[in-house]
Amino acid sequence: MRVVFVHGACVRDGSWWWHPTAAILQSRGVTSVAPGLPSCGEGGAPVPIDSLHADVAAVRAVLTASTEPVVLVGHSYGGIVASEAAVGVDTVRHMVFISSYLPEPGESLSTFGASTPPPFLDFDPVGGTFGGRPELFAETFVQDCPPDIVSESLTRLVRQTLAVTQQPVREVAWPGLPTTYVVCTDDRGTPAAAQRDFARRADTVIELPTGHHPFLSQPQAVADIITALP
Repeated sequence: MRVVFVHGACVRDGSWWWHPTAAILQSRGVTSVAPGLPSCGEGGAPVPIDSLHADVAAVRAVLTASTEPVVLVGHSYGGIVASEAAVGVDTVRHMVFISSYLPEPGESLSTFGASTPPPFLDFDPVGGTFGGRPELFAETFVQDCPPDIVSESLTRLVRQTLAVTQQPVREVAWPGLPTTYVVCTDDRGTPAAAQRDFARRADTVIELPTGHHPFLSQPQAVADIITALP
């Protein structure tokens, strides 16, 4: 089994965000990879206009690079990307959504947004970007993580193109695949009530008493969920 991790919005260096969980999986003989997302400026090329679908293509390229069975794990915005990236990819055996958006065809990030922007995000319509406010990021998204993780996470914040908030997914794979949704009950970014609404679309729901990034704060629990999948 191979695990493909898809990180959330407004950050870079996906492999870092998942590294504590990936290390535990590796010790159990499970390999993993976390592709970069072009909409976050990863990959070295200019950020594309069709950013969501460029992210989908980047993840799909990793999914199709091997014939090994895959567990595809999407976090937050990454669940939107993963949902379309897995369409038609026969090697994907299970999808896991962690504090994630779980879209139907035609839905976009803006479908799930509040009418008033949350205080921890900064939107720049003129510049065409949005990002997490560094001064609020720690208390909102990584409040239950060790201090070194908190400080390192702040160095990996980026501004992401606003285009991804409006671009809808065209197809989604999750209705035809086994799905597990992990609700993070102490999440201050995506409220647990909103997560439970998305979780109704999944086959299995697991609740963890963590903040937005359980793969950083409780990597053992996340690794256990992944390795216990049928």
